[in-house]
Amino acid sequence: MPGIEDLALSPATLARVFARQISTWDDPAIAADNSGVAMPALAITPVNRSDGSGRTENFTEYLAAAAGEAWPFGPDGEWPVEGGESAQGNSGVVAAVAGGAGTVGYADLSQAGEPGVARIGVGEEFVAPTPEAAAAVVERPEPLRGRGPYDFALELERTTAECGSYPIALVSYHPGCLAYEDAPTAELVADFMTYVTSEEGQAAAAEVAGSAPISDALRGQARTAIDAIGTAS
Repeated sequence: MPGIEDLALSPATLARVFARQISTWDDPAIAADNSGVAMPALAITPVNRSDGSGRTENFTEYLAAAAGEAWPFGPDGEWPVEGGESAQGNSGVVAAVAGGAGTVGYADLSQAGEPGVARIGVGEEFVAPTPEAAAAVVERPEPLRGRGPYDFALELERTTAECGSYPIALVSYHPGCLAYEDAPTAELVADFMTYVTSEEGQAAAAEVAGSAPISDALRGQARTAIDAIGTAS
């Protein structure tokens, strides 16, 4: 938006924007989140993914958990709100936001680029999406219950009020088998996962995809699963 260098949005305000309940950037709810900033009387155009997407499911999961009655939908990989503008893939959403006036969308931080990103309300502060802030929210949850001993799927605390945490983080997983038909395949998978979870592999992922590096604690958990990979007896 012209003249706006920084944008802050509370969970309820963010939800109402994407639910098309707030239609202009000078709405009182947005003004309250951006005290001292003269927001323009500009129409808001939300941009969502046109294709089924894990990013959409992740975003709507956050809104459903954190925004209360402001978001009357559940988590869904298909965008649940009618109207607005849609685009194919992360790159399509980013291009639509960058090429529009008053547009707002959701995408991977590594692709957000020129349009800029908003800070999200967490507790008493507004937090920007950084690798450190994403890592902070991933570090705290316990693994989901009822899973196998080497399944480390996490249920993120979307309603966290912890300082410096960014709750719209998306966790990517590397599934694998404990037993393969032959030793070379088992060794290849173990070597690949060892690299991916290593400091070197995490640094490469951060550089290429903007991923937040995992902690030493999570690396240690992954190591126990990697060490268990073998061949079928």
